[in-house]
Amino acid sequence: MFNNSAKIMFFFILMMGTMITISSNSWLGAWMGLEINLLSFIPLMSDNNLMSTEASLKYFLTQALASAVLLFAIIMMYLNNFPITENNSIFNNLIISSSLLLKSGAAPFHFWFPNVMEGLSWMNALILMTWQKIAPLMLISYISQNNFIILIIITSTVTGSLGGLNQTSLRKLMAFSSINHLGWMLTAMQASESMWFTYFCFYSFLSFSLIFIFNNFKMFHINQLFNSFFHSKTLKFILFLNLLSLGGLPPFIGFLPKWLVIQLLVTNSQYFLMSIMTVMTLITLFFYLRLCFAAFMLNYFENNWTINVQINNFSFKCMLFLSFISTFSLILISLIYAYL
Repeated sequence: MFNNSAKIMFFFILMMGTMITISSNSWLGAWMGLEINLLSFIPLMSDNNLMSTEASLKYFLTQALASAVLLFAIIMMYLNNFPITENNSIFNNLIISSSLLLKSGAAPFHFWFPNVMEGLSWMNALILMTWQKIAPLMLISYISQNNFIILIIITSTVTGSLGGLNQTSLRKLMAFSSINHLGWMLTAMQASESMWFTYFCFYSFLSFSLIFIFNNFKMFHINQLFNSFFHSKTLKFILFLNLLSLGGLPPFIGFLPKWLVIQLLVTNSQYFLMSIMTVMTLITLFFYLRLCFAAFMLNYFENNWTINVQINNFSFKCMLFLSFISTFSLILISLIYAYL
């Protein structure tokens, strides 16, 4: 991406569109930022093949529909002759929330998201999973929370967990994982903006750690995890630990944001919602483990521990550094907190 000057320009315009949205003091300005963000991401998606062209068309049509609905709700809000009653305010918030949830890919508005992910390169998929969610989620946090958001949280966590069970494509697995984590972010949003943004930062870092490995070895399907590109036990354990951390297993840093959300739900006595989200997270952890099961359990030729695997390689050092942070950060944070 960064070898092309035009794509660098569109990337900075994409970032500018998000900044316009989150810094705007009016809904019309926020809508304009979303449109700039959309129209700058389309050129980044095109890689001169049929899958990326189809993905960009699907993304454009879905986002254009969501933007039209959002603009309709904003115009209704600004009309002077529109009576602002409690029922109309709830109805307007419902329309705005639905359009923003469609933009972010939350269930049950998620049908476009895995298909678009399948046609993207890993770097574009990372942008779609992380940066493209900032503006819609920030606007959702401005709207008063109601039972509709609780319904979206449950459907997102259930869909994100069960949808990934029958997938063999790594990009679709990451898409359903993103839908599941989106449910957790919406739950954290009930407490404060800082909590959901903290969860988002942890999720973005862990997703980057995994996608860095997938992109470096050009892996797109489960059966590529044990081929000649991935022949070292060290690399397998690096991937294994990052997957466990993204799944939220307690010794790893990915457990910290989920711990905060679970503590929030217990404090608010929302035990039913907490139980559903925790069980569904265990299912996501299952299909994370399935990625490494074949690589560890099948018997085939591989290097021994004593063989060096390009220790001087810059990419390998980056993988080790990212894996160290995602694996041991929670322990380090706990020790620092204990001594303070």
